[in-house]
Amino acid sequence: MNDAKEAKASLRQAALARRDAMPEDVRIEASLAVADRCAELLPITPGMVVSGFLPIRSEIDIRPLMMLLADRGARLCVPAIVDGRLQFRHLVRGAPLEPQGFGTYAPGAEAAVLDPELMLVPLAVFDRQGGRIGYGRGYYDSAIAALTQKGAPPILAGVAFAVQEAEAVPMEPHDIRLPMIVTERETIRPDAG
Repeated sequence: MNDAKEAKASLRQAALARRDAMPEDVRIEASLAVADRCAELLPITPGMVVSGFLPIRSEIDIRPLMMLLADRGARLCVPAIVDGRLQFRHLVRGAPLEPQGFGTYAPGAEAAVLDPELMLVPLAVFDRQGGRIGYGRGYYDSAIAALTQKGAPPILAGVAFAVQEAEAVPMEPHDIRLPMIVTERETIRPDAG
């Protein structure tokens, strides 16, 4: 393992321990605060494709935000893991979900595959420069790069609890910085100032 990977693993472990230590009621309230903050910030237009995610373990729960965005006309999708890559499948209320590994679920292979115009990006760790550490597989960096190569770079908004912040995230060439990170306490815009 190289130095950057070791540093990322150490930061991930510490941040996830802090997240896991949050009492459930505090996580619920913080998730709702992030939903409120995002609802005010995100530029949703009817028919816009928005990728969210279904929470795993103690992860932030953005389902209330996703439902609010759907009520505003957004077409929701969530990631499915297909051949080692993310495929964003249309999420329709009441449609059955299938396990994807890692403790998460997504619509089955019959669901429409969509290209997100706005991505709500999960993360394990973040810093004030827009650095992000995910869960170590690089799925989101690859998906964002693929959409950008197609000429459709998505709007990116990282969502997390404030306790997941680190002073500095080591960045490798393939890592994509986030222009916006929303927590229950604040919205961080690295390029805004």
